[in-house]
Amino acid sequence: MNQKTLGDTLVTRFAPSPTGLLHLGHAYSALFAWRLADSAGGKFHLRIEDIDIGRCRPEFEEAIIEDLRWVGIDWVEPVWRQSQRMHRYGLALAKLDAMGLVYPCFCTRKDIAAEVSRSGTAPHLAGPGPDGPVYPGICRALDTETRRARIADGEPHALRLDMAAATACAGTLTWHDRTQGEQTATPETFGDVVLARKDVATSYHLAVTVDDAAQGVSLITRGVDLFAATDIHRLLQALLDLDVPEWHHIPLLTNGDGVRLTKRNQASTLRALRESGTEPSEIWAKAIRQIAQSAVLCDGK
Repeated sequence: MNQKTLGDTLVTRFAPSPTGLLHLGHAYSALFAWRLADSAGGKFHLRIEDIDIGRCRPEFEEAIIEDLRWVGIDWVEPVWRQSQRMHRYGLALAKLDAMGLVYPCFCTRKDIAAEVSRSGTAPHLAGPGPDGPVYPGICRALDTETRRARIADGEPHALRLDMAAATACAGTLTWHDRTQGEQTATPETFGDVVLARKDVATSYHLAVTVDDAAQGVSLITRGVDLFAATDIHRLLQALLDLDVPEWHHIPLLTNGDGVRLTKRNQASTLRALRESGTEPSEIWAKAIRQIAQSAVLCDGK
């Protein structure tokens, strides 16, 4: 498949999940993407990735918008919410299914672990892929009649991408990262990734790929922890005939002990900083220092 290219307008985005309050690491990521677009006369989008209905909360979405406005970030309206775009992900999934690249998987995590154990491969050597240990393909060979019967019975299942068939269809793929240069995609390393589940009609991989293309994002800026997942997104772009952006994976912000800032380890939130009297200019200064120390700011801006 041929690689498409985007126009000259720089378009970036920040796409948080409303599962908690924003912390300094989020501010760093948002300011980085916003500043690149603003300095180039481009566009910056805010997208709410709220497909995890069990953890996402309206109050956290409100806090995200309030905190970003507090530090001086603006964006192209309207704000997109993934929960309102499930039909778009369904269309993409249907296209992949029509190509013969999707199959239902009825395995539990226990089933997968047992199969890995029977195969003689230690679980930590069976991956990891972006979603954990590589799936051993238990359900890939199920016949069509069996699949339909189990679905009709209401058996919980996921929809997986047949990676061997998908990579054969797409051929050799490359993508460009502004910090690490040209990359050859190897999505086959990660096995048959999940694209949707019965209770959640899309996965992060599918939703983010569809949305970035739909919003015309030309430069995806995000943490280096998602570097490997880009191979999967590049494959989905090829299969769905979507435009191909550039990527810029940035270092993760850490605390004084070198521990990555996360919602789980009670990192300093923007809300707490604001309530303690911190000024937005101080947040900017911290973010710019981190950017300069990491040498990741494009074109010296």
